[in-house]
Amino acid sequence: MAEVSIIVPNYNHAQYLRQRIDSILKQTFQDFELILLDDCSTDSSRDIIMSYEGHPKVSHIAINQENSGSPFMQWQKGIKLATGKYVWIAESDDWCEPSLLEDLVTGIKLDEDCVISYCQMFYMSSDNTIKWQSSHKLLSEIVDGGTFLKDYLAVKVSIYNASMAIFRRDCFDKVDPGFTAYKFSGDRVFWIQTALQGKVHISGKVLNYFRKHDKDVSGKAYASGLNFIEELKIINWMYQANLIDDLIYAQAFKKQYKEYWLVRHHIDPKNKRLIKPLFDHPLTWKANTLKFLPSAIWKAWKKDKDRYD
Repeated sequence: MAEVSIIVPNYNHAQYLRQRIDSILKQTFQDFELILLDDCSTDSSRDIIMSYEGHPKVSHIAINQENSGSPFMQWQKGIKLATGKYVWIAESDDWCEPSLLEDLVTGIKLDEDCVISYCQMFYMSSDNTIKWQSSHKLLSEIVDGGTFLKDYLAVKVSIYNASMAIFRRDCFDKVDPGFTAYKFSGDRVFWIQTALQGKVHISGKVLNYFRKHDKDVSGKAYASGLNFIEELKIINWMYQANLIDDLIYAQAFKKQYKEYWLVRHHIDPKNKRLIKPLFDHPLTWKANTLKFLPSAIWKAWKKDKDRYD
């Protein structure tokens, strides 16, 4: 039995798929099985995936005849096929350094209570330009799950995409399957519920390449406004479950409002009607949007402008 199960959930990423898979096969840590999934792609993805049939590292190839409607349904499908102690969901349009898996496995083994290990990433444009990169103050650190939630998942989400992280497979049994109902933010729910089961190892090494392009899930969510609906739902859930206090709730709520203000004129009118009552009725008075100043919104835009490019 392999120590790590690597899941590649694909949908219409044919142009990136071979680079993704080959970057996995070239890992310095080789005790893994590879599970290739396709969610009824309409491009040449299936042909590329099938070209790896029979490879000694490939344990499963599963191709849907109908699209599942959510990337997180594919996560669930892959995890159920996995046999490794740890799981890495390697997004099909990303790629990585050969040492990524070795670094993350080494990190998660530093403490028997560790349930997640993740590294830093380069945020890449479709032409392979580095837009920005994530960072951490230490080369390696282990953080209690509750602290990690408050400092790294409640306001900002430091695990920017799944390709940065591995997690313990047995934790999946305690994650509410409701995360699969999300189309954009299910990963945030998944990381919250997993982190709370133990500790998190954070590597300061930049080993992952997160590619931004016109076919990715996040771009479509931001264009439609779906991200605000799902993120506000999660923030409210964390508060109602007593996972965060009034102050952290207000910080998270205000962050969403500032981002919404910048793009509000471009959002699907149907979703705007769903978003408005969420902003109009925060769960604590500390999140009163009337307190926001234009200067604060401008500073937020300057800081996160690449997110909207």
